[in-house]
Parts: sequence; structure tokens; C-alpha cells
Amino acid sequence: MLRATLKSLLARKLRLVLSALAVVLSVMFIASSLVLTDTLGRTFDNIFADIYTNTDVQVTTKADVEAQGGGPAQSLKPLTAADVEKVADVDGVRSAKGQVFLTGARAVGKNGKIVASGSGQFGGNWGGEDELTKLIAGKAPAADDEVVINNGLALTGRFAVGDPIDVITRTQPRKTFKISGIMQYSGGRDSMAGETAVLFTEGTAQELMLGQKGAFNLIDVRSDSGVSDAKVRDNVKAALGDGYVVQTGEDLSEESSKQLRDLLAYVNYFLLGFGTVALLVGIFLILNTFSIIVSQRTQELALLRAMGAGRGQVIQSVLIEALIIGVVGSLIGFLVGLGFGTLGASFFASSADMESAGVGFPLTAIIVSFTVGILVTMISAVVPAIKAARVAPIAAMRDAASTDRPLTGITIAGGVVTALGGGSLAWGLAGAGDATLLLVFGGVLLIIIGVTLLAPLLSKPLVGALGSIFSWTIPGKLGKRNSARNPRRTAITAGAVMIGIAIITMISTVFTSLSTAIDESVQQDLQADLVVMGQQTSDVPPTIQPDELRGMKALPQVQTVAAFTYDAVQFDGKQDFVAAFEDMAAASTVLKLQAAEGRVDRIGSGEFVVDEKTAKDRKYKLGDSFTMAFSKGGTKTVTLVGIFKTNAGSSGVTISDTDAQAGFAFPQPIQAFLKVNSGVKVEDAKAAVAGVLKNNPEVDVLTTKEYAGNSKAFLDAILIVVQILLTAALAISVLGVINTLLLSVIERTRELGMLRAIGLRRGQTWLMVTIESVVITVFGTVLGLAVGAGLGSAIVTALKRVVGFGAVTMPWGTMVFYLFGAVLVGLVAGIIPAIRAARLNVLNAIAYE
Repeated sequence: MLRATLKSLLARKLRLVLSALAVVLSVMFIASSLVLTDTLGRTFDNIFADIYTNTDVQVTTKADVEAQGGGPAQSLKPLTAADVEKVADVDGVRSAKGQVFLTGARAVGKNGKIVASGSGQFGGNWGGEDELTKLIAGKAPAADDEVVINNGLALTGRFAVGDPIDVITRTQPRKTFKISGIMQYSGGRDSMAGETAVLFTEGTAQELMLGQKGAFNLIDVRSDSGVSDAKVRDNVKAALGDGYVVQTGEDLSEESSKQLRDLLAYVNYFLLGFGTVALLVGIFLILNTFSIIVSQRTQELALLRAMGAGRGQVIQSVLIEALIIGVVGSLIGFLVGLGFGTLGASFFASSADMESAGVGFPLTAIIVSFTVGILVTMISAVVPAIKAARVAPIAAMRDAASTDRPLTGITIAGGVVTALGGGSLAWGLAGAGDATLLLVFGGVLLIIIGVTLLAPLLSKPLVGALGSIFSWTIPGKLGKRNSARNPRRTAITAGAVMIGIAIITMISTVFTSLSTAIDESVQQDLQADLVVMGQQTSDVPPTIQPDELRGMKALPQVQTVAAFTYDAVQFDGKQDFVAAFEDMAAASTVLKLQAAEGRVDRIGSGEFVVDEKTAKDRKYKLGDSFTMAFSKGGTKTVTLVGIFKTNAGSSGVTISDTDAQAGFAFPQPIQAFLKVNSGVKVEDAKAAVAGVLKNNPEVDVLTTKEYAGNSKAFLDAILIVVQILLTAALAISVLGVINTLLLSVIERTRELGMLRAIGLRRGQTWLMVTIESVVITVFGTVLGLAVGAGLGSAIVTALKRVVGFGAVTMPWGTMVFYLFGAVLVGLVAGIIPAIRAARLNVLNAIAYE
């Protein structure tokens, strides 16, 4: 029986290739995602191990505010010379040296723009050459206007020793320095991970990066010979007490790696989500393939039964075939995914000026790839295998036609699942508190599954209606009837197309609605003509300097300027982001803030205001007081003095500018809204504001239309990424159409021969099969567009309840594009099956068994 199975499999090589290709594409996506994140994780492990190789123990102050997402944050509370001396006196410490090194030094290139950085823009003091850093040109900075830069910055910005370089730091606006030297890291590396580094004299670094002389943000500790780093760490901890973080180099390496691996895990989940979609579509293709194979092998399997094969042996035969296809497809899919994942990681590493960890064979990727590939193939083959076992031996004696089973069972199942999904969706839309989004997304998944099960029932009227468009010719009528003759097979093939289209349409509906909401918010909630802002590409935001803010206010073209900044704080027992306006009265005017309770047009030190929705959700009331901990250290008790009506222009907690200046990491404004004087042209005012900002490369002045466009550009970029990632699923669905039609052509070989014999020409045969392909593809697309649009609308409605989303806006342009694209895809998918059908030898086809 095994020999017969293998011979049957090898005798139909095309069928084998098409079946295995579906497994390859599905496994490839999952394998490449796992390999990509594993390679990047190992790359960062190596980088941090190198960075902290020469670090015995490091001391920093404990941050009062957690980093975004939890975990330790970069503390801005300074260490003093007294702290350094105290550490130096600890048993086991050979030396202790205060240092300044943190993000926030943005170098300006010769083109007037901020030099791009792959992983941070660091500033600090030059502490001399050591095991990690070596000067490769020039000398150490001797004067306060001299700096050393890393070679990565020198190459990117095309700087040389002796060149002037402008730098914007945490506490000072743009200032010009002279490059006295250029350094490299050990191993001849220009940077550790694509970062830029500007290193000043010690006093200058303290003033520009920390805002005060005699301050450090870390202490580098060297252990005595024969004393373990762990012992020195524990001794220093005991000497300093609470309020300090003491770690060995190994601790620092592990902590930094863990933070990035946690981030990579989310990237992995994101990619695996699309891989799951591709896998789901692959299941449709494999299921359809094996169903058609069993149908074609009716006489072969019946003959085996007549020769004594039992039902179990027939099931075993089909499952062995599935196992072989699963193993081969998984192996090829893993190897292709390994290549793509490694190439992706190498590209990322090279673009960030990092050295990739190289090819690896992560055990997780191997296990998941083979488990998923083999299980999916075996599960998809179970139903066809059982169907094969039911073939009666007498079928070998006649030309047994494969009759379709009734659709009652699958229709009832589809109806139940769809009803459950609809109930979950309705419950979520009605408002279910914290469970709203969970119920909505659960309902979305159930509805997609339910509609897929209902597709055979829906295919009868829809395929008939779509086929009528082509029924004006004989090939068109035949193509229509062929696509409708087996509703279950047509529905499975179209269902694969439907899933990808439905997800894209759903996401497009959400994003289009959000774009409309942005436009409406700018028009309704923003009483401004111009916006000054920059693009934040790191943890250091672009800032507007105080003299620039004064300059904008002094312009005769400008009536009102509302500038604000924000920062992470520890508030009401948890992390929160709070804003602060430089002039709250101006903000109330420009952002149309209307007081619902108390006052919102002015905030004093120790006071805050909040929007209605936040106040309601957190159960705040006027007079409530809370303790707020800031990034720079220290705490402040703040009292609620006003609640304003919620609008899209401003929400959450807003504190006074006085408190922000004292506690925020970046107290300078990061954005400003400007109202132009009556009678002044907006373009004239824009030119005047641009003149004030000409020396600030971090920010630009935009009209409100440009501001809205910038906000929507981000959504457009995400949508493009989503469409690209769903390409794998769409490719598998197109492969499913090709596979189904090819196998159908083989199945109908005698029928096609008879049609040719009674006068159907080759061109008409080609047209008949092509029309069948187009009808199936368009059917799946129409179903996907309808389901996606409905689900997208439901999600927008749910988001409106949860976060105040705007009204539903349909992506009509995208939907029309995919509809016409379905016709084109159907034409392309039908080419190979149509050519095979048209080239059939009439006599051989009539005699085909």
C-alpha cells in the first residue's frame, strides 16, 4: 500500500508541486519572522556584550518615572562629586570615575539638517582613550568649544578634524563647536549600533547635557584585582543605600538585551499575525487540493478497495501523501524563510551600521515551522481521507461521478458561528467596559469564519449573477456553469481570496475613517492657521527654543501662539503622559478649550486641569490632589482646578508651565499652534515664522492642511506595510485558483475533449476556463469587500465609544481598485489552466480514464 501511494504521488508531479507550494509559502512567512527576530536578538546581544565588556560596575540614580511600557528608565537625577568619592572609598573598588553620557546631543549636518541616527544621538564628556575608545585622528578636546565625535558621525555628516559642527543639546540651543578629534570603538567600529556621539570637555558636557556643573549621570567603577564584580556591586549598594542603581557589566548587558528582545517579541507577534493569515489561506488551498485529488482518484481508490484494501488503509494512503507533502513543504519553507529572515536582519543591521550576528538555526523556528506545516497539511487532508475511505469497490467497475454532499450541515454551522460573532460584536458595540475591544475583535474573527462556512450557500446566487455578465457568448455560458457546478469547491477557492481582501478592506476602512477624523478635528477643534513642529525619530523630541518662541510672538503677522510640551510622569500611582502649555490662555483660545467645571484658562504651580472623558474614566473631581513624580527627579502635589469639554485637540492631564520647567526632561516647547492676525495671508505669515526658525533644523512651520497631511502620511505608510505583508496570503489565494482550475481541467479532460469534438475551438476553450477563473476570483473579492467593509465599520463604531473615534468613512477608491484587480488576477490565474485545456489532444482526451 505504501509503494502504491508513493507511485501515485510521483506520477502526478504537477499536483505534488502545487500542493507543496502552498505549504512552502505558509511556512516561509512564519519561519522568516522567527529567524528575523532571533537574528536581531543575537545581534543586539553581541552589541551590548561588547559595550559592557570593559565595565566592571556602574552606578546611576534610580529613576522616579518608569520607561514607557514599564521597566527602568534613563534617570536624569544627577550624581555629585561627593557620590563619586563615597563610591571610591568602598572596599574592593580600585577606582571610581564620574561620567556624563546620555541621549540628547543632536548634530547638525552640513546640509543644515539633523544628522540621522540609527539608535540614538548621544552626548557626554571625553574621558580619554581606554579599552573601548581610541582616537583615530586629531586630539582630545582641550577648550570648551572643542569636541570629539565618533567616526560614524564623521562619515555620515562628512566631517573632518578642524571642521566646525553645530550641536543642539538638552539644555542649550544650537551652538557651534570645533572638531578636535575623531574616535572609533574597539575592533575598528565606527559606532556600536548606528548611534552618533558628541563628546565635550567635562564641564561643558555637565552644563549642556545635565544643566549644572559638577554633575554626572553615571559612575564607572573598576574592581580591585581578585575581587569579583558581583561582590563590589553588593558593597557599593550597601554603602549608597536606596535611590541608586548599582549593576555589573553583565547585569547591564542582560538588562539592555532583555528590553530589546521584549520589543522584538511585539514585532514577532505582528509578523506572525500576518503569517497566521497566510497559513489560514493555505489551509483552504490544501483542503481543496486533496478534495479534488480524492475525487479524481475515485476509480483508483475503488480498485484498491476491490483488491482487498481496507478503509483504514485508504485513509492511511491519503494521510501518508499529506505527510510527505507536509514534510517536503515545511523543509523548503523553512529554508526559504531562513534565507529571507537572515537577509532581512542583515539589511537592518547594515542600515543601522551594526554587525549582524549571521546565520543561525533557532530551535523555535525549526520546531514551529515543521509542526505547523505538517499539522496543517495533515488536518487539511483528514476530511478528504475519510471521503476516500467511503468509496465503494463497485465504483471501480463504472465511471463513477463524484456527487456533492448536501450543504445543510455546513450552512447550519456557518449560521451558528456567524450568529455568535454577530452577538459578540453587538455586545461590544453596545459598550462592555474594558472588554469592548476584545468582544469586537472576537466577533470579527467569528464572523470571518462563519461567512467562510456560508460561502458555498452564497456562491449559488452570487456566482450565477457574476457569471451572467459573461453569458453573452457560448464560452461565457460554459464558464458560468462550470464555476457554479460545485459550490463547495468554488466557495473554498474563493474563500481563500475572501480572507485576504476582507482583512485589507477592514483595516483600510479603519484607517480611512481615522484620516477623516483627523481632518475634522483640525477643522473643528483647532482655531489655528499654522503649526510649528518636527518629526520625532528617537527618544529626544525636536524642540522650539525660548528665543524662537519670543520671536514668533513678536511678529506683526501673528495674533496668538500656543506652545506646549509633554513628558512621562508617575501620577496617581501609575505612569502617565502629561502636557504643559507655555500660555494656557492662548491654548484655551486656539484649541477651543471650554470649561465644564472650574477654570481652564490659567494654571498655577501645583495645579492641573483635565478633559471630561479622562475625569469621568478616572473618577476625578474638582479639588482632588495627587502626587506627581517627574523625570528630572522630585515630586509635586498637584490639585485639580478645572475640567474642560473633551475635544480631539487636547485630552488628558495638563499641568502648569512652571512645574514642567522644573521637572520635565525636555521643558522646551515641542510644538506650537499659531493664529494669524485678521487680514494677513497665511503664506505670508508662514514665511515670517520660517524666518524666525531658520537656525533651528529640528522644526518646520506647516499650514493646518499640511499638518493634517503629515498626520495621515503615517497611517498611509502603515497601510502600505500591511498590504505588503498580506501579499503572501493573496499569493497563496491566487495559487489556489490556479491549482483548483488545473486539477479541474484534469478532472474534466474527457468532457473538454467532447466539447472540442463537437466544435468548441481552442480560443473558446481558453476563454471558457479564463472566465471561470475570473468569476471565482471576483466572487471571493466581492465577498471579502462586503465582509471587510462591514467589520471595519463595526470596529470604527466600537473605537468611537472607547476613544472618541470619528464617523465611518468607506475606502471606496481602495475597494474599486481591488475589484478591478480581481478581474486582472483572475485573468492571470486562468492563463496556465486555460493553456493546458486548449492544448488537449481531442482523441486522447475522449479516451482519457
